[in-house]
Amino acid sequence: MTAAALDAHVVVARSRFTVDVELEVPAGGTLAVMGPSGAGKSTLLQALAGLVRLDAGAIRLGGDLLAGGPSGVHLDPAARGISLLGQDPRLFPHLSVRENIAFGPRARGVAARAARADAEVWLERVGLAGTGELAPDALSGGQQQRVALARALAVEPRLLLLDEPLTSLDVATAAEIRVLLRAQLATTGVTSVVVSHDAADAVGIAERLVIVEDGALVQEGAVAEVLAAPRSRFAAAVAAAHRFDGEADSGQTGPQDRPRA
Repeated sequence: MTAAALDAHVVVARSRFTVDVELEVPAGGTLAVMGPSGAGKSTLLQALAGLVRLDAGAIRLGGDLLAGGPSGVHLDPAARGISLLGQDPRLFPHLSVRENIAFGPRARGVAARAARADAEVWLERVGLAGTGELAPDALSGGQQQRVALARALAVEPRLLLLDEPLTSLDVATAAEIRVLLRAQLATTGVTSVVVSHDAADAVGIAERLVIVEDGALVQEGAVAEVLAAPRSRFAAAVAAAHRFDGEADSGQTGPQDRPRA
């Protein structure tokens, strides 16, 4: 897949405020977005994906105008070369694990045999070799999210959007998927934006972090820099929670969360 830089100014009017955020992500880079609930983070991702129309601004990916601009372009979501992965894997229950991964490439014209062979490669890459014939409900929550990641990357997106992808997983499983995500993002070189409530995701996956509150960008910078010098009450709370989690992990006290069966 070919890495593409993201240059976006997203302006979307909401009932309580207007989301007005400018983002720049270099080709192959990963940006984390954090903010309080209802701050406009998901609206931001939906606008990038084409699920919400811009009221102003513009979105460019690899120099191509996807939305906005003087002519008010709104490219169809399916034509943007963008994959969106949320906390719900949303696998097709009537298809096998292999066919779930092969679905996207086949829809784009890849021959069935080639798409299925590629799906097996992806299953190996996400640590699920040999599960291709299984139904999605035969897998644990963490395994289903691995399949969802493989499906999202199998279509070779120009941009990968991750909306709280680890929220529904237990602590141990989330840590495993976080490591897997970082490895696959590095291997594929895909440009990505990850929305999360957990600083561990920003630290473990992204190079840069932006804080969004009430639809506005209030701080941006390298992840470590933002957490070391927070400029808002929310950012300070995130930084404090991350420090506490790190100290708790190093102390190795208390019960350990178990992966889902």
